Amino acid sequence: MSLLRLDKVELHFGTHVILDQVSLNLSAGDRLGLLGRNGAGKSTLFKVLSGEMIPDDGERWLTPAARLARLEQELPGAEDLTVYDSIAGGLADVGKLLSRYHQLIELGLDANMDELADVQQGLEAANGWLLQQRVDTIITQLDLPADTLLSALSGGWRRRVSLGRALVTQPDILLLDEPTNHLDIPTIEWLEEQLAAYRGALVLITHDRRFLQNVVTSIAELERGHLSVWQGHYQGFLAFRAQELAAEERANALFDKKLAQEEVWIRQGIKARRTRNEGRVRALESMRQQRTERRERTGRANFDIEDARQSGKLVADIQHISFAYDRQTIVRDFSTVIQRGDRIGIVGRNGIGKTTLVKLLLGQLAPETGIVSVGTKLEIAYSDQLRGHLKPDENLIDNVCGGQDFIEVNGKKRHAISYLGDFLFTPDRVRTPVKALSGGERNRAILAKLFTKPANLLILDEPTNDLDIETLELLEEILIDFQGTLLLVSHDRDFMDRCVTSLLVMQEDGHIEEQAGGYSDWEARGGRLRVGNVGEADPQGNPVVAPAAQTKAPKRKLSYKEQRELADLPSELERLETEQNALETAITDPGFYRQDNATVVAHMAKLSAVGAALDTALERWADLES
Repeated sequence: MSLLRLDKVELHFGTHVILDQVSLNLSAGDRLGLLGRNGAGKSTLFKVLSGEMIPDDGERWLTPAARLARLEQELPGAEDLTVYDSIAGGLADVGKLLSRYHQLIELGLDANMDELADVQQGLEAANGWLLQQRVDTIITQLDLPADTLLSALSGGWRRRVSLGRALVTQPDILLLDEPTNHLDIPTIEWLEEQLAAYRGALVLITHDRRFLQNVVTSIAELERGHLSVWQGHYQGFLAFRAQELAAEERANALFDKKLAQEEVWIRQGIKARRTRNEGRVRALESMRQQRTERRERTGRANFDIEDARQSGKLVADIQHISFAYDRQTIVRDFSTVIQRGDRIGIVGRNGIGKTTLVKLLLGQLAPETGIVSVGTKLEIAYSDQLRGHLKPDENLIDNVCGGQDFIEVNGKKRHAISYLGDFLFTPDRVRTPVKALSGGERNRAILAKLFTKPANLLILDEPTNDLDIETLELLEEILIDFQGTLLLVSHDRDFMDRCVTSLLVMQEDGHIEEQAGGYSDWEARGGRLRVGNVGEADPQGNPVVAPAAQTKAPKRKLSYKEQRELADLPSELERLETEQNALETAITDPGFYRQDNATVVAHMAKLSAVGAALDTALERWADLES
């Protein structure tokens, strides 16, 4: 059954063609991966699909009563809104009632009872209790702190909140724009499982190739305004696209050769006019028009890292270091030696302290115990996770080149516009304020700024966010050829496999495992990261969860059934304790063991069963109380 259809949709921004006669049909069960270079118009197509943007021409049809949810590429703002309110907000008017009910319940005896009664009545009329269970389930599955403000959460946790808001509506059509950005590996794997069970129509934009391979069953590529769809998984699409591009290049070469021959013929002067075939002349004019209208593929990004002089053989010698922050152990008794040329990946869940570990390894942060000895002749280039190096109100030339028309790269003087052109920025784009750039363009700008400096120690913190796949593959090639030392923090499993030769795996208790090989090698040996609780905080303003005092899992509001269960448990515990005491007292009677064997065995079995039931009830009471 068709849920959403685009028919010959056109959209232009000035003279730039974004969508050219695009047609697409989405049915229940479709799992479509949308590919295209940064700036090709993928997010714009999402806005057209969601109805947020009206096309210049063509038709968009959505089946009546179909629910559509879209996860945007940008993170939700750091607002003074709780996680619960944000997720419940995905349910529109019922969500507002749920949020207010949650707030009133949290107030307890201080709540306005009349308002609480009105809210409960509204929820009953709108089938709100079922929706409340859905909100609670999403919060539990994503391990979110329901009563924490968004402004107190890191990028990774705000991304989880966005996912929860999109999934809580149980939409018939789900549009996900870079859903894995800022997520840690356990959450990415959880999301893969959720999407595998999803029965609606799914369209996603992602640079994560393993995620793409695991989730989608068809690929759509947006290239030069045209949308082509291929049925099958991502790896099969790569082979298909290579064949298509080769065929297109051959066709263009033949066309250009014939056009050149016709241009020679038309310029033969008197001889051509004497034998002129008017049909041939019209055909030539048509070929000229076709050549003018041909949209060439966007050039490939072209950049490399300027190698500095070699560092010393020893980059860092770490001996038995430990570090804790606000009673949370980040690193516990860790020792290692980093040598020139090492290629190390750092993995762990969000908030576990990966950025802190990098600063400890570089001697930028002093450990509480242990010794860090940093090597000599280090030239460090460091890309941070939150693009803090870019000033949003300044344009690219000011940000990357310091406002200068010429910069020195690899010992050569380069014009700023030419240098930025290597990163696929057109001359008119380099004057654009950074805040107006797409996520992928901003990440390319970070790389452009990073690679202006010579380096023999390169530190990349989530460098793949928002990059298109072709630029990502080029970055891989550059890192593979890099002769210096590489420290890479990333949640992109394939990228990690291609770029590093060893891992530092950060565990919950502060221990760090050193593993040879890439992420898949460690995974094949049984390694696996698990989703942890929010609660760790990084020192010095690093981008992790801010509420450091929250060192345990967030409280979840009890359902009505659980509230009744909690109210009944004290009497049940008292009954079990009384029964256990009576059974134990019977054993102390001198005549107890003079009974027949079957009676004694039955009595002991009952005592054991009552003890087990009492332990279970105590654990349940503790869980509900907390």
